[in-house]
Amino acid sequence: MNPVDSYLQHLAAERRLSPHTVAAYRRDLAKLDQLTAGKPLAELSVTDIRGAIVKLRGHNLSAASVARQLSSWRGFYVFACRRLGYASNPCTGLRPPKAAKALPQVLSPDTCTQLLNGAHVAVEDDPLQARDRAMFELFYSSGLRLSELADLDLNDVNLQSGEAQVTGKGRKTRIVPVGQQALSALAAWLQQRLTLMSRRDGIPGEARDNTAALFLNQRGTRLSPRSIQLRLTRWAIQAGLNQHVHPHLLRHAFATHVLQSSGDLRAVQEMLGHASISTTQVYTHLDWQHLAKVYDQAHPRARKKS
Repeated sequence: MNPVDSYLQHLAAERRLSPHTVAAYRRDLAKLDQLTAGKPLAELSVTDIRGAIVKLRGHNLSAASVARQLSSWRGFYVFACRRLGYASNPCTGLRPPKAAKALPQVLSPDTCTQLLNGAHVAVEDDPLQARDRAMFELFYSSGLRLSELADLDLNDVNLQSGEAQVTGKGRKTRIVPVGQQALSALAAWLQQRLTLMSRRDGIPGEARDNTAALFLNQRGTRLSPRSIQLRLTRWAIQAGLNQHVHPHLLRHAFATHVLQSSGDLRAVQEMLGHASISTTQVYTHLDWQHLAKVYDQAHPRARKKS
């Protein structure tokens, strides 16, 4: 097995990273091979890696993209030095270009209310609407990632305790609270779940309900992440929003609104499933923006004289 395949197998089997993430590492390492003209990875020097970075910058790649690729290369060499007998890590001492931290876009509480309470078909008349309302309420209620919501099974959600068990990055599980609005929407969806299946081809729902997935498509199989994205886009248009709404936007809204109300950064970190609190701290900047805006509007010495 070649060194790259050994590393990718390690990422998938031992670190339990998602196929999507493993594929990204594969692309980054293939790019390194291209930039160094196929020179064996075990023979690359610091100069080779530095030259590859210069070439990436010459291709007008953003600083964040270059930093991500360097991180992928560094991870490979850490593994290769430990497991494959490589003599040294040529990425040691190299720093990625500094990238400006872009603050995530956030929906206001009023916009979230408009999205989730907008004029839609009554859920008792349309199982798809019941399913979609449950999904989007759960996104906002519990701050889930798209993949986490798509992977939920029926037994992962406990309506009695108001909790859900979520499998996040690195296959790590955590328990998240589920709010009352989301619990009500989930209860309505579960009542409609078999109805959705039985309407197709006249086959009884029990005969088609052959998956443990919480959210199903009309074929009775797990709803894909892409389908969830498209349904949310459609839902936002129906609600009359004049902006694109994607699942991670609801996760950002959850984090920002909880932090603004509680100020408890550690709790938000735990609920989001962030390994490092520095990842969660971006929401403190969003909170500061909110406070600064309030200050500018309210303080008599902050406003410009007309």
